[in-house]
Amino acid sequence: MSSPNFTLVNPQNGNLAFKILPFESNSPFDHIQRNNYYSLLWLHSGTAMLKADFSTYQIEANQLLSFSPYQPFMLQTKKAITGVALFFHPDFFCIHKHQDEVACNGVLFNNIYEPPYITIDVKSSEGFRLIVDQMKFEILKPELAQTELLVSYLKIFLINASRLKTGQHGLAKYAGNNKKEPFILQSLKEAIERNYKEKHAASEYASLLNITPKALAKIAKTNLNKTLTSLISERIVIEAKRELYLTNKPVKQIAYELGYEDEYYFSRFFKTNADVSPQVYRDTVGFNRLRTA
Repeated sequence: MSSPNFTLVNPQNGNLAFKILPFESNSPFDHIQRNNYYSLLWLHSGTAMLKADFSTYQIEANQLLSFSPYQPFMLQTKKAITGVALFFHPDFFCIHKHQDEVACNGVLFNNIYEPPYITIDVKSSEGFRLIVDQMKFEILKPELAQTELLVSYLKIFLINASRLKTGQHGLAKYAGNNKKEPFILQSLKEAIERNYKEKHAASEYASLLNITPKALAKIAKTNLNKTLTSLISERIVIEAKRELYLTNKPVKQIAYELGYEDEYYFSRFFKTNADVSPQVYRDTVGFNRLRTA
């Protein structure tokens, strides 16, 4: 007997809108994933090595992984893992448009300073399982306002996951390190947020913080598991994606606003970091195309 198919497609283009994928092996994720939709992976049993962007993490059972469109990730494991994955396209639910309602952007997704996962405790696990079961039931027996109800369940799932992550991460994880490092890390985050549109070189941030580039790079790698250059690049790409996602601005204008006078250099930089060109990203992810079609 075949497993039920918990998938909704966009009737306008036939592409995936929302999907629940129970898995009992690593096969769906044992190669690099670059999906044009959001991905949430909840590991129920087993362990795996997660490779995401430029970093590697050890993943345990009862952890929830979250990835933005075109964010590269894969799971490597020697034994079978089980769990459930949730996929949703921005056409189905746009976290940027609903930031005030859900507040998961910058927490679950598009957070360059924290690992892309949280641990789900026993108490929270029961609630998450109930939500997933309700969504499965709704997909298999569609009725009036199916999409609206599924979006409501998804919002509840995202809000609860964001609350968990907010409680689990933050500067508290640096308590065992050199006391000066959390201050420098916080200063680095603030410097990147203030200056990423004008300053693109690691050495510029070291100068701003009055520290050697080598020392700052070591602190970033030790505490954030990323290079300083990758932090800056990821922050620029996140803003570029947001502009491509939400606006009709020409790529040339977006490039200029992010400090790139050469549109073609910016497009190459974006493709290197997002695996697709700015225009392809806009065509496959940005909801604006539906309003202007």
